Amino acid sequence: MSDSTPAPAFVSPTPNSVLRRALVWGVAVAATVAVVGAIISGLIFGPIGVWSAILGGVLALLLMGITIITILVANRYASSPDLIGLYFGIVMGGWMVKFVTFLVLVYALRTQPWLEPVTLAFCLIAGVLGSLIVDVVVFVRGRIPYVGEAELRR
Repeated sequence: MSDSTPAPAFVSPTPNSVLRRALVWGVAVAATVAVVGAIISGLIFGPIGVWSAILGGVLALLLMGITIITILVANRYASSPDLIGLYFGIVMGGWMVKFVTFLVLVYALRTQPWLEPVTLAFCLIAGVLGSLIVDVVVFVRGRIPYVGEAELRR
């Protein structure tokens, strides 16, 4: 290359754009789990199975959304070395909120007569596993650089 020919610019995605992509794909996975679960469980258990599958998909989406939203909020503090503790506090606090929310919901919903617990459990597990797979694929393909823009010596 000559000095007059500019190097092709690589525009790397920001962490926020990767998280937003994970959220969009996570919504798609949760909706798919809810629809497929509703069809299968509706044929087996009737309307109770349909509502249980939809609730399982919604809960999976809620739990996945808590993580992504807390990381999006915490990323505002990641650039300052003085506030890195706040970043990790927000992320860990989000995970604790997610865990407590899961326990409270499972405890509250386990004996409801309008709910098919097996369908709810399968849809919730499928939604969580699906969102984990989405997170891994999106982050691996995100190509976020480890270092900032740097000039090489010539």
